[in-house]
Amino acid sequence: MENVSISVSVNGRTRRADVPPRLLLSDFIRHTLALPGTHVGCEHGVCGACNVIVDGRAVRSCLMFAVQADGCALTTVEGLGSADGLHPIQEAFWEEHGLQCGFCTPGMLMAAQELLQDNPDPTDEEIREAISGNLCRCTGYTYIVDAIRSAATKLRDAADADRAATAA
Repeated sequence: MENVSISVSVNGRTRRADVPPRLLLSDFIRHTLALPGTHVGCEHGVCGACNVIVDGRAVRSCLMFAVQADGCALTTVEGLGSADGLHPIQEAFWEEHGLQCGFCTPGMLMAAQELLQDNPDPTDEEIREAISGNLCRCTGYTYIVDAIRSAATKLRDAADADRAATAA
C-alpha cells in the first residue's frame, strides 16, 4: 500500500508526514513524532494509557489510525506543561501523589484534561466515571481522584484570577 500524506496539529505545531494507511496513531506519535509520553499498554483500547486529546476529546490512540487524525488538533501529555512549568493537572498529580509507577499517568492526565475542560467543578463520582476507562495497577485510585479534584480547584482559581485581572 502506498503511504498517505497527513497534516496534524500536535501540541500546537503543524506536523506533516507520509504514513502507511494502517499505522496506529499511538505509533505515529511515539515513533514518527518522537513523543514517547503516550504510553502503549494493552493495544486493545482497554487500559487508557495511550489516551490523547483529538479535537478536544480523549481518544485511545491505539485504536485510531494516524490517517484518521489528518486535519485534526492533537494534544499529547507533552503538550500539557512546558519546560518552564507543569500544567495545573500535572502539578496536582505530583502534589497529591496521584501517580505511582507512572505508566498509566499520561492517559489519566488526558482523561482529566477532557473532564475538566467540560466540567470545571466535578464531583468525586464524576471524576471516577471520567477515569473509569483507565486502568492503574499500583493504586486504589484515591490519590488520583484527589489529584483531579485539586486540579479542578487550581484551574478554577486561575480562571477567577484571570477574570479579576481583566475586570480591573
